[in-house]
Formats: sequence, C-alpha cells, structure tokens
Amino acid sequence: MLAAPISSDSALRIREVRAYPVSFPIAPEHSVSLGMGRAVKKDAVVVKVTTEGGLVGWGESHHGKAHTAVAQLVNTTLRQLVVGMDASDVVGVWDRIYWKQLASHGVGAGCAIAMSGIDLALWDLRGKAVGWPLYKLLGGARRPVKAYAGGVSLGFQDPSALVDEALPHIAAGYRAIKLRVGDSPARDLARVEAVRRAVGESIAILVDANTGYTLDDARRVMPGLQALGVDWLEEPFPAHDHASYAAARHYAAVPLAAGENHFTRHEFERVIADGAISILQPDVSKAGGLTEVLRIAAMASARKLPIHPHTCMTGLNMAASIHLLAALDNGGYFEGDVSRNNLYRDRMVSAPPFQVDRDGHVLPLEAPGIGLDVDEDFLAAHPAIEGPGYV
Repeated sequence: MLAAPISSDSALRIREVRAYPVSFPIAPEHSVSLGMGRAVKKDAVVVKVTTEGGLVGWGESHHGKAHTAVAQLVNTTLRQLVVGMDASDVVGVWDRIYWKQLASHGVGAGCAIAMSGIDLALWDLRGKAVGWPLYKLLGGARRPVKAYAGGVSLGFQDPSALVDEALPHIAAGYRAIKLRVGDSPARDLARVEAVRRAVGESIAILVDANTGYTLDDARRVMPGLQALGVDWLEEPFPAHDHASYAAARHYAAVPLAAGENHFTRHEFERVIADGAISILQPDVSKAGGLTEVLRIAAMASARKLPIHPHTCMTGLNMAASIHLLAALDNGGYFEGDVSRNNLYRDRMVSAPPFQVDRDGHVLPLEAPGIGLDVDEDFLAAHPAIEGPGYV
C-alpha cells in the first residue's frame, strides 16, 4: 500500500538520527577464507532517521571494520549537523557534512562511510513521502538488472569443493559468478580452471583478490585468467596503490576492477583519469551514499565506463543498489549476496531484498522508498561484538 504524500515542510524536518552497530558470530562451517583472512563474524551499522511528522527512513553505513566507531560518529557529530534540516534536501545535507567534515579534514573513510547511511535513509524517506519506490524517484523503471553470485562466499577451498558450491548458484539462474582469489597464483588458477570446466564457456567468471596480490603475483596470474576467459580481476591491490594498478593493466587484457574502497567523487576522479581501472564499483554505503554514487556514475558515463556497485552486508544496501542500477544508463551487474546464513539479508529486513530469475536477473522492489522495513527487535538482540571480523 502506498504511503500518503506529506505536504507540510515541517513534517519532513529531521527530528532524530540514530545508528545501530550490530553483530553476529559466524559458525565455523559457514566461515569463508579470503585474501584478507578468515571471516569470524558479520558486523553492520543500520541508520534510522525520523522526521517531525513521524516518517522513518532506513539506511546502512558499511561497518568499515570499526562498526562501533562508525555508529558513534553518526550518533554524535553527524547527528548534530543534520538534525533540524529538511529530510528531502539530500544535496543540502550532503553539502553540510562535506563542508563541516570532509573539506577541512580530508576524504577519509570514517566520515564518508558514516554519512552514507544517513544519505540512504534520507532517500528512503523521500520515496515514502511521495509514495514512490526508489527506482522511480531516481528516474528509472522496473527493468531487469543482471546479477552475479557473490557476497562473502566462494572462498579458498579445494577445486572440487568450490565447484560443488558454485553449481547450485548456476542452477538457481545466475549467469555470472565471482570467485575469491589472492591465495597464490597457482592455487588460484587451479580453482578458476576447475570452475570454468564445470560451468562451461557461457557463464561469466569474475575474480576478487581482496587486495591479496603483490605485483609479481598479478604478473604471474593475469595471463592465466585471460586464457580462462575471466571478465575482471577485482582489487588485486589496496585502493591507494595507484602505481601498482597502472603497472598491472599491461600484464594481460583482463580488466581491473575496484572502487568499493574509494570514497566520494573526489577519489573516483583520479581513478577515472588514470584509466587503469575500467570496472568501477562504488558502494552506496561507503562512497558517500546514493547522492554521491549518482555523481560518480555520471562522471563514469562521460567516459563510457560501467558501474557495478559493491554490495554491503544488509538487505537495505542490496535493495538500494538494485534501485540504483535500474536508473543508470551505465549500470552493470548487481552483486547478489549468496553467502550462507546472512541474518542481515534473511531476518533483519521485512522481505527478501532480491530474487534472481532463471535468466540471472533481479528486479527492484515496488514498495515506497527502498522498499524494506527493519525489525528493531532484531537490532536489540544482536549487539555489537568488538574485535576484528577477519583473522
């Protein structure tokens, strides 16, 4: 049922902002080993914005491997900056945080991540205020968006076990799948080769090193990835290592992908100008929110570069990313989270954030705003667990 439009400007004044840091441990049988270590828990930061008229919007800030710190920044400094502003003025709210925080103290991860959750919640509020789903508010349509099977899954394991994990996703409809590399060039190539043999040539294979490669590793592995028809190599190096990306682009024809750890259009401006990274992956819960990713996408469109958003932990980010892709002229893949036992996807939100069809596509939700409600009892039952999420 569509929400009733709200005509009073005062009703959209921001009354409260609150971030909830939440966690749950990962059972050993569900743990995945990646280039950055073995996952032992899942953290998230959920942001709630309430207006004077009682309208509630939900967003997600990436945990940034420091979820309690991110939530504290939202609940203190950023909250004080935006309370009292018009919730529909997403550009004004973004600009206020920029000039009071980012402009004078640098485009750091902490503020960009924290403000992203507020921005997403404001977009959710805007959709609810006019009764429109987010894709329509963004100027898009309920068009199919191609998806790949990804998320924190498909990690380091024996090739046969990896094939056993991959094949059910292909059977479910996915026409593309992302594998974790960054172990060693030889073991990585053996895994990719096993999956390629199993799924055939018609399925797209993407790989993500989670910053686990040296330049020598990339030099050794990229020709083999090209021979196996891999469509991109994601984050072989840390986001700030521009020199390594520039060197590695010449090792093979495999496109380099990155962007989930680049913040705001100001960092993406250099990435786009350098030309080494041709697959751009901004995250609406990290890069500065939906407002900023729209700007990044417009910059990329001018260079004919596609946007393949990185997916975050909860169903809020997942649903918002599909809305975004349905409204972009240069939208690429949605990263379908197929990780086992993700409570933030399966239990925290009111409905499944996405469903893949037999052709490997997903559709944006039709309810107003992002299209999901959050179970606040779930938030209370999963308090933050301190410590690293990967060991």
